[in-house]
Amino acid sequence: MFNIERWQEIFEAIAKNKLRTFLTGISVASGIFILVILLGAGRGLQNGIQKQFERDADGLISVWSGTTTKEYKGLNPGRQIQFRNSDYDVSVQKFKNQLNIKSANYIFWSGILVYGKETGNYRYIGVYPDYLAVENATVIEGRFINERDVLNSEKVTVIGQKVKLDLFKDKSPIGEQLSIDNINFKVVGVFTDPAGEREETRVYIPLTTTQQAFGVGDKISVLDFTLSKKETYEEALAQSNQFTEELGQLLRSKNTVAPGDNGAIDINSSIKNVKQFYDLNLYIRLFFWWVGICTIIAGVVGVSNIMLIIVKERTKEIGIRKALGASPLSIIGMILHESIFITTISGFVGLISSLALLELVGPQIQSDYFLNPEVDFGVALTTLVILVFAGALAGFFPAYRAAQIKPIIALRDE
Repeated sequence: MFNIERWQEIFEAIAKNKLRTFLTGISVASGIFILVILLGAGRGLQNGIQKQFERDADGLISVWSGTTTKEYKGLNPGRQIQFRNSDYDVSVQKFKNQLNIKSANYIFWSGILVYGKETGNYRYIGVYPDYLAVENATVIEGRFINERDVLNSEKVTVIGQKVKLDLFKDKSPIGEQLSIDNINFKVVGVFTDPAGEREETRVYIPLTTTQQAFGVGDKISVLDFTLSKKETYEEALAQSNQFTEELGQLLRSKNTVAPGDNGAIDINSSIKNVKQFYDLNLYIRLFFWWVGICTIIAGVVGVSNIMLIIVKERTKEIGIRKALGASPLSIIGMILHESIFITTISGFVGLISSLALLELVGPQIQSDYFLNPEVDFGVALTTLVILVFAGALAGFFPAYRAAQIKPIIALRDE
């Protein structure tokens, strides 16, 4: 146990080696400081990655058509493949027992929207009702496109919050007439999107209405699906791989496309991207831990060196203590107390400084892939354990050496 005399001895020992103790303390504090900052940065990267994947539904599988790059069945490369309603219907029919979310869309990348005297150029998209879940968007006024709208090809629209602010200002748009490329639509809802303002410049209308009103026939731009949930990531990945393989075969066969011609039909599964990003994030965090711990080790070596010097300078005192009956264990405890004290105080300074910096600077950092760097309580507790262990380790070898000093030899020391 620490008593007043023990504390006095520790402070006296430190006072005799002010410069060495200060430099060693700086080394330990900087080690903890760097470790916590790096771990906070790692969490910031993880938060940024998670934010990116909040933009769309979990495990989203999207299918695009393009231009063939391979000759197949006598057909030359360079053919433009165009998805149609039948591609969506046959896909849903074959995989209906596996699907959780299913949707298709047709995209107009630019269109003139007019409300009263206000005019703007925005993207409008024909969609099915599940498209709200595909985009992970939220309706904040009114409602989204429903099955009745699609079945009856209703001229209704759901607009993004940015479109509302641009064209309707503070007025509620629900029930108002909005002209989209000279065709009037009734506004039935307003949505917000976690991806931000860019996605909120979009306008959604029923896919069937899009195909009829704007003369695109039965064309479709993108197919979107998510699969039923699985217990583990490995099961979900295996399910996704099998589904994308079978779906690719189905659509390539239907559109006379060579197997493996990704230029003609490209399928992207976000669950694979999630695994890649999280693996990368794990490697980054492990690297940060490695750099931080190496820095701490450098500080520990410094503490160990200063304790060796202290033991050398107190050899005669140690000899007297042993001559008066001090046990080797008490000598080890004396040195360990001093080592742990120096390390812990220095470490706390580094820990508090780094947490304060993350708290002050973290919220000011604005980046798509770096968000809210922080260190949770578990990590802070881990660094505290590392501090105590490092202090004990730094002092053990000098303490053990001190305990082995024979009193007669120590008393002769000058």
